[in-house]
Amino acid sequence: MKQSKGFSILLITGSFILMLGLILASVRFGYQQTSFIQIVRSFTAFDGSNAHLVIQSVRIPRALIAAAVGASLAVAGVLMQTLTKNPLASPSIFGVNAGAGLAVVIGVTLFNVTSLHSFALLAFLGAGIAIVAVFGLGSLDRNGLSPLQLTLAGAAMTALFGSVTQGLLVLNESALEQVLFWLAGSVQGRDIALLWTALPYIAAGFAIALFFAPSFNVLAMGEDVASGLGVKTGMLKIWIGIIVVLLAGGSVAVAGPIGFIGIMIPHLARKLIGIDHRWLIPLSAFLGANLLLLADLVARYVIMPQEVPVGVMTALIGTPIFIYIARRVGTSS
Repeated sequence: MKQSKGFSILLITGSFILMLGLILASVRFGYQQTSFIQIVRSFTAFDGSNAHLVIQSVRIPRALIAAAVGASLAVAGVLMQTLTKNPLASPSIFGVNAGAGLAVVIGVTLFNVTSLHSFALLAFLGAGIAIVAVFGLGSLDRNGLSPLQLTLAGAAMTALFGSVTQGLLVLNESALEQVLFWLAGSVQGRDIALLWTALPYIAAGFAIALFFAPSFNVLAMGEDVASGLGVKTGMLKIWIGIIVVLLAGGSVAVAGPIGFIGIMIPHLARKLIGIDHRWLIPLSAFLGANLLLLADLVARYVIMPQEVPVGVMTALIGTPIFIYIARRVGTSS
């Protein structure tokens, strides 16, 4: 569905305002009750009270991380679906989550890594290696780097990384206890320093994605059409791989593997704004941020005073939507 420029701007602006509201709600609500006045005073007259400490050191980092991670995963999903022509494509299909998880598990089991900052570095490294492996394996076909080959290579590497990860965890139960919460995906208890570490990479990913948005529009019309119009499709695919590493890899490094956002949000955004990536990318970013912020808010209240990992919550939301998309694709093929 193609929308006018004015409507697209209005839609993106509304999504941005909603994101700001959800960030404020994320800071306001939770097990430790706080008020809007306390939020303001934590900035203007910080007194070291428990409420101010919770706001500054727990709630604000959590909200900002959720927004950044949700936005990154959504945009990575958009580009992967554009590249593979697969409506079920998401960062996990390229083995990003599996590669990051394997790197963390190797660090814990073989090198006794325990800190979240080390987890983040290992996860980013694992995500990068996974993308390189998938692109390398997908390029072995004589026809070059085709969407089908990429999808198959991603599925193969995901299965391989996942199997090795499970094997290592079976052999080392203490490692399972250390990484289980991270593997479930969560924005709870994450240090804001993790976000500042990953933010330059995430910001670079967004900037590159917006720069190549017109080329993505041409690629979406088909590889033959894009080549005929002078687009260097091979180089463009490599750029998409780089963007996915920066966005999805940075997200996994900060919050662990969180699924389904990269599948759900691109479909919703296309329904609302159409397929023009110049508008689709920013709208998907804000919608992804909104979804993860909302899922995190709900996760706080499901079994209060305990919390459900937000990765579990997005899976509960995303599974029926995934089934619906899969069924629709099956009936249309």
